[in-house]
Amino acid sequence: MTGGRDRPEDVAAGFARAWNRGDPDGIADLFVADADFVNVVGLWWRDRESIRRAHDHGLRVIFPGSTLRLSGTRVRDLGADAAVVHCRWSITGQTGLDGATTDRRSGVFTFVVRRDSDGWRAVAAHNTDRVSGAETHVARAGELSPADYRDPPPSAG
Repeated sequence: MTGGRDRPEDVAAGFARAWNRGDPDGIADLFVADADFVNVVGLWWRDRESIRRAHDHGLRVIFPGSTLRLSGTRVRDLGADAAVVHCRWSITGQTGLDGATTDRRSGVFTFVVRRDSDGWRAVAAHNTDRVSGAETHVARAGELSPADYRDPPPSAG
């Protein structure tokens, strides 16, 4: 096995390295040809080339010069040649619509990976933003707002 994909968690680490280089081809190489990728707002890319194109755009327009850091990586083996990899991520350096740098974001990645003769590659990935103090979202008038039902406000009355 070559290319730094000797272990399931190498896919997540390779994603961060490629991101930090601004390398959409490096990101795409971590995925099988017919992979699925769901981003933080639910956009769903259904093959390696779509994943590459989306990350090319993102790294040039939304995240140029940004830094992605991973922590808390956990691997759940699903057999000798398959695993689920979860890791927390944080990103700094995103460019806002006004051109200014935005605040730090954080979230969780899920990679479903399999091993073949070339090493480990992702067959699916899902990226989720972490919203501090929120348990879910509530939809009203076409807008999502964070909500926390764990400690509801006292009822009026």
